[in-house]
Amino acid sequence: MKPTRMFFYGYVVLAICFGAMVAGYMCRNTFSVFYPAIVEEFAWSRSNTALIYSINILVYGMVAPFAGRLADRFRPRYVLATGAFVTGLGITLCSLASERWQFYLLYGVISAIGFSIAGWVPVATLLTNWFMRRRGLVFGVLGAGFGLSIVGAFAAQYAILSLGWRTAYVIMGLFVAVIIPPACIHVIRRYPADMGLYPDGVSATEWLEQEARAAEIRAASPASVRDWTLRDALKARRFWLLFLIWICTMGITEQVVISQQVFFYLDAGCSPRTAATFYAIFGLSMAAGNLFGSFSDRVGREHLSMPSFLLCLALTGLLFLMRDATTPWLPFLFALGFGFSFGALSCVLNATVADIFHGAHYGSIAGMLVFGFAIGGCISPWLSGLLYDLSGGHTYTYSLIVVAQLASIIMYRQVVPKKVRAVRQPPVS
Repeated sequence: MKPTRMFFYGYVVLAICFGAMVAGYMCRNTFSVFYPAIVEEFAWSRSNTALIYSINILVYGMVAPFAGRLADRFRPRYVLATGAFVTGLGITLCSLASERWQFYLLYGVISAIGFSIAGWVPVATLLTNWFMRRRGLVFGVLGAGFGLSIVGAFAAQYAILSLGWRTAYVIMGLFVAVIIPPACIHVIRRYPADMGLYPDGVSATEWLEQEARAAEIRAASPASVRDWTLRDALKARRFWLLFLIWICTMGITEQVVISQQVFFYLDAGCSPRTAATFYAIFGLSMAAGNLFGSFSDRVGREHLSMPSFLLCLALTGLLFLMRDATTPWLPFLFALGFGFSFGALSCVLNATVADIFHGAHYGSIAGMLVFGFAIGGCISPWLSGLLYDLSGGHTYTYSLIVVAQLASIIMYRQVVPKKVRAVRQPPVS
């Protein structure tokens, strides 16, 4: 008879990380509803205003490799707490901005540095210590946090219409700066061994059995369980294909849709509240898609990635048809379908990286991929705004999304891990 297994503390750590993701991404993903309000108040061009968001993405990505090293070397609870406080401070101070350079500094630089320190790379690095067999679930939950943060856009839009965008920034910034840091400090621990546990909540006997099997795998095929360093990864063709995928999928496709989506709906004849509602539906659907992506733990990454890629591509075609208010079902269908399929895709892509490169240097490697995301993410929102200023429409922007997705599909077919096995790291105290 097996002993009763206690509740695994790793799920508590996952819950706090989930909350940090929701709060942090809310500060960034609500830009889509602040964007029209700022354009209207200051009469700035869309390209110059979108540059605020582009700078945020660029700085976030430039800091990510260093954030990965912080997560590799120092106590994550203090790293995440510091990052969350800086993020909230930068967002709160945005309420005082009246010049573009002030937005560039506060939103584009300060809040981006804070969120990178408390963002995806440190959190993913932390959780891959706690979970090995359930990485799809972990990235699905974290991705769901990303999706739910977009739902905050609906609340932000309500606050903007009721209280003004400045007050909305104060409320959001103080929430992040005051609530998240104490939770991180009191709850988060770096390794399961710090709590006398093993990854995935297995018993000592189960862990020893898994290690014995892992030793057999290493003996049979050492290359399949390689413990990658950043230097090794930079020499690998697979890494650079993933780097380009991060530019195209996470940088261009995701960030164009995130930053411009409310304007897509407004220019198609929707009211601000309706546009924010569709954007919130997109976020909820994306959260559900990320959770669905966790099934790749069972069926394989390749069996979910291609259908998700192709569905995203097909649904992008709806944007070309979204001309005016005579087709109110198109924004709803795009938000629902694209959000779900892209959520599943992002979960699979992040789990793919963990499958291939997980090890003692995973944080640094993941941070470099986030820098690739930043390259695409800093250019695409500004470019989308510029294309609208020049053409008066979104057709060129929609075409950019299609090209980015096609390129990603071609590259991912050469990357998909299939039978690549993850490196098992022993519990460290």
